[in-house]
Parts: sequence; C-alpha cells; structure tokens
Amino acid sequence: MIKVSIIILTWNSLDVIRACLSSLPQGLARFTHEVIVIDNGSRDPTPAIFRREFPWMRLVINRRNLGVARARNQGIVVSQGEYIILLDDDTIVQPGALDVLIEYLETHPQVGLCGPKLVDLEGRLHFSCRLFPTLTDKVARRLPFPSARNWRRTTEMMEWDHQTPRAVDYVIGACQAIRRQALAQVGLLDERIFYGPEDVDLCLRLQLAGWLVVYQPQSVVVHRERRVTRWLFSRVSGKHAWGVLYYFWKHRYLFSRRRLYARFPTRQPADVEQQVMLEQSAPRSVR
Repeated sequence: MIKVSIIILTWNSLDVIRACLSSLPQGLARFTHEVIVIDNGSRDPTPAIFRREFPWMRLVINRRNLGVARARNQGIVVSQGEYIILLDDDTIVQPGALDVLIEYLETHPQVGLCGPKLVDLEGRLHFSCRLFPTLTDKVARRLPFPSARNWRRTTEMMEWDHQTPRAVDYVIGACQAIRRQALAQVGLLDERIFYGPEDVDLCLRLQLAGWLVVYQPQSVVVHRERRVTRWLFSRVSGKHAWGVLYYFWKHRYLFSRRRLYARFPTRQPADVEQQVMLEQSAPRSVR
C-alpha cells in the first residue's frame, strides 16, 4: 500500500526540477510513496528530462497551462496515498523533511494540513505561515510607508520566532502535506482560481470544517521562489488578481478576520485577539 503521494506541478522548470526530484529519496525515506509530476504545458525539454532521468515517477503531460488548482487536482485524482504532499518544482527537500510532516499528521489526527519551514538557498527564513489575507493587507504590501511595513509584519507573523509547531491560519502552497480524509470532506482545490490563492482557500475550507492547519518547523524545505507574477501586467498576474477578488467574494469578507474566525467550529475571535497580542510582544529577532 502507498502511504504518501507526492504531487509536483511543473511548468518550464528545466533549471530547477532536477534538484527537486533528486532531493526526494532522502526527504521521504520512512514511508512508501509515489511521485506524480504534472507538466502544465511546458515549452522546454522538461518532459523529456523526466522520462530519461527519473523513470520511477509518474508523468502526466498537459498540452497547455491549466492553472495550479486544476493541474494539481489531476494529480490528486490519480494518486493513491493516505496522505498527499503538494510540492513546488522550485523546492529542495532537506533530509527527513517530508518524513517529519507525515509523522506529525500520523500522531495528530485533528490536523488536516501541515506545512514545513521554508528557507532560501542561504538558509534565511521565508515567512510562509500567515494570517488570512484581507483587502487592507493586499494594499499595504504595495505601499512604502512604515505603517504599511508594520502591518505586513503582523499578517506575516514576523514577530514570532518560528521555532515550534503551531496552529496557523494558512501555510503557503510551496509544500503542503494533506490528510486525504480531510480533503475528501472539503473537496479538491478550487479550479476557478487559476494561480493563487488556491492554497489559502484550501486552508480556510479545512478550518471551517473543523480541521487544524499547522506549521511544523522541524521540517525544512528550501524554496527558490520562482514567482511567475513578478511582471505586473502579465497575463498570469491578471489571473492572480482575479483569483484574489474571487476568494474574497467566495468567503464573504474583506477588511476584518473577526467574522471569519467566528465561523470556525474550533476558534473564536477572542482567541485571535490573544494571538495578535502574543505576536506583538514576542522578541523581534527572527532566524
């Protein structure tokens, strides 16, 4: 029986995919697993490289870019594992990192999704666990004022030391370990979101259904962060902006998380206020 299904979505990733796939054997050594790669309409020789150098994985080729959610769902539908790991192609899994995530899910049945600590190639921390976004957050991220930077420090949980496992609002989709049972309850990724924030949407739906989302820093994954929305007026950037607006419409909130949290069966607004106070009083040194 297959315990874990690793699903990697790739698109013109010849420069990074070898390192990602080569890191998997040491990253997940304790559990039976399968690797499913979804090539989302690459125009470079990536699929040929897969077949020649990594014949042990399963390859699904799309003739065009179907978007993140739809392509990842293709992998989930054909996968067999009790747990599913969604992994970006620009990651390098550190030894034992995926084992840690699966072991955590095995021993914490109330957790539906678990994410690792993400770092860059120099080992610097990525702030990959965050509060659910608001429209104010999205605007503040693009403003140069000190108050806007302070707002970002709160929403991206920069004041916390990121050293211990913790229930969080969401972890970004570069690496997410998901319990299939939880996914069966809330449904697959929302395919109306082409590129972001399908990862936030999934974490929110899980918590609305009573599952916890946890950040597990004992698992470490290097993330090169090949963002495809760096160009402000690109086609993908436009689709991303539409996805964000759709997310807010779908979940019926814009400026405040309080009403959102009140809908969670396991959390109340008072819990959130206490969490923010703890974050504001935490030491400012973040490794």
